Amino acid sequence: MDRTLPDEVRSLVEEIERDPQYDADSEPVEASDADAAVEAAVRQILLDMGEDPERQGLRSTPHRIRRMYRELTAGYWVDPDRLVNNAIFDVDYSEMVVVKDIPFYSLCEHHLLPFFGSASVAYIPEGRVIGLSKIPRIVEMFSRRLQVQERMTKQIADFLMERLEPRGVGVVIEASHLCAVMRGVRKPGTIMTTSHVLGLFRTADRTRAEFFSHLERTPPSL
Repeated sequence: MDRTLPDEVRSLVEEIERDPQYDADSEPVEASDADAAVEAAVRQILLDMGEDPERQGLRSTPHRIRRMYRELTAGYWVDPDRLVNNAIFDVDYSEMVVVKDIPFYSLCEHHLLPFFGSASVAYIPEGRVIGLSKIPRIVEMFSRRLQVQERMTKQIADFLMERLEPRGVGVVIEASHLCAVMRGVRKPGTIMTTSHVLGLFRTADRTRAEFFSHLERTPPSL
């Protein structure tokens, strides 16, 4: 098969073909002091569990864990200016814009266990709109951090309010928390809902009601 591909397509093909966690060549030749300290801590956790970090299945686990947490917390390193990247446009539109059912995965900062679900974001433009793809990226930026759901909800709303200066913003997040499913109360199926509203969404009952009515509607099938 012809392997002459544009660079962006080639990188996607290589990502699909290779799984770095099982690729011996992906191991760094010499880890930094910080990386080595993290991996040593993971080995100690394995020892405390009564495991043998040198057995075949666990030998590369500290390296995988370090890389995994760097990936899951990549939101700390996102540059908000590069994320927005001039994707705010002057448009004569003043009705509500709603982007809902945005899937996300995050880590609870109390136990480092995942919580995951969906976010719905709405705003009322004041002569400026933001590119559609940017709203899920904003959700991703804040979810890929150690989080509590309440703070994440507020951060998304505040970010849009600051960058877009709309007439109002509303954010609703629904999520399942593994810290409540796997440990503690152990109640599978429990869903936590949080909301944060600013501007007209806070001061105008009809605007807030319209927002929540949009969330109740069944999306069209694709």
